[in-house]
Amino acid sequence: MKNLFNALLLLLIGVVFIQCKKDDYEVITITKMITVDQMRALPVGLTKAMPAKKTGKIYIYNDYLFINEPGEGIHIYNNVNPAAPVNIAFVQIPGNVDLAIHNNVLYADSFIDLLAFDISNMGNIKQVKRVNDVFKQVYSLGIQKYLYITKDTVVKKQTYKSGVMYDAASYSGSFSQSGSSGQGGSMARFTLMNDYLYTVGINDLSLFDVKTAANPTFIKAISLGWGVETIFPYDNKLFIGTNTGMHIFSAADAANPIKLSTYSHVFACDPVVIQGKYAFVTLRTGNMCRQASNQLEVVDIEDPSKPKQVAVFPMQNPHGLSVTGNNLFLCEGAFGIKSFNIDNKSEIGKNMLQHLSTIKSFDVVAGPKSLIVTGEDGVFQFDYRNAANMRQLSIIKVVK
Repeated sequence: MKNLFNALLLLLIGVVFIQCKKDDYEVITITKMITVDQMRALPVGLTKAMPAKKTGKIYIYNDYLFINEPGEGIHIYNNVNPAAPVNIAFVQIPGNVDLAIHNNVLYADSFIDLLAFDISNMGNIKQVKRVNDVFKQVYSLGIQKYLYITKDTVVKKQTYKSGVMYDAASYSGSFSQSGSSGQGGSMARFTLMNDYLYTVGINDLSLFDVKTAANPTFIKAISLGWGVETIFPYDNKLFIGTNTGMHIFSAADAANPIKLSTYSHVFACDPVVIQGKYAFVTLRTGNMCRQASNQLEVVDIEDPSKPKQVAVFPMQNPHGLSVTGNNLFLCEGAFGIKSFNIDNKSEIGKNMLQHLSTIKSFDVVAGPKSLIVTGEDGVFQFDYRNAANMRQLSIIKVVK
């Protein structure tokens, strides 16, 4: 296995890749190749705080807010006061796209590897383990600075097109993670449940035993088929969003998830969140999703082996979403963020409470202290106790 992956190549400054987030390709010129061993020698670890140039996935853990900068690492903010978050540190992680935290251990991808960091002392964050060669289909492919290709790929003086989906942002109020874990969003590819870390690549589900948090152990990967995008845990089940539907797995036996059903729809980018017996799914048009409609779907999952559609509501360009209590918060990309009353599941579209049209939004987390919204301009926090009158508390701006 080691020889196989050492035969892989990594590129500094990647290739063409496709995002659901944007309507056009990003073209990056190939300039240099490095081996996997050279990749693993790249600097990793705690550095001084710095502003982000781009925001990716977000994660809440205790009074801290973690913001991924795609391909570069993770910014850490003290968020005791959401009206004045304090930038305290940056963890440099080349090739990073997602994260999750359990018992003071932060898990993050670095290209094909999983890294674990002890964050019990935020002033002295230390890497405690690297699990090699676990992400064979690196979904961080092509992010700005790094890329790997298989040994069978012939490198030529041309651009390459990757079919990899990459949603550069993420994370919902109804997470069923334990109190020792944090809270991510609806665009997450990492999640935790019952002392297991679950991650999704473009066509598989990977399992890691994290009973001993500082010693994550790879268990296995389960093939799911092409187009996997997001994962959401709820009530000992895993809800996996793909661009053709939603897979539902039972994780009652955490080490052996069993597929219960698939809810299918047209080709579309597809995050999902759950509350009670209902799943809320957004479908949107985009580069990999041109055949789709822009809509919110409500799905009855009381019998998870037979999910059935309850209602469909047209939207403008829905992305991430979060649900808490009787309110749903939905990101509309360049069209803002909306809040809805969801008491009547068949009338949600008629019960919009507020539309903040000037906030470019990609994903949202209804946290314990604030509604956290990521977008092109940075990370916003809102007082959402009155969902019909959300009040902005702060913004963490990106440096462009």
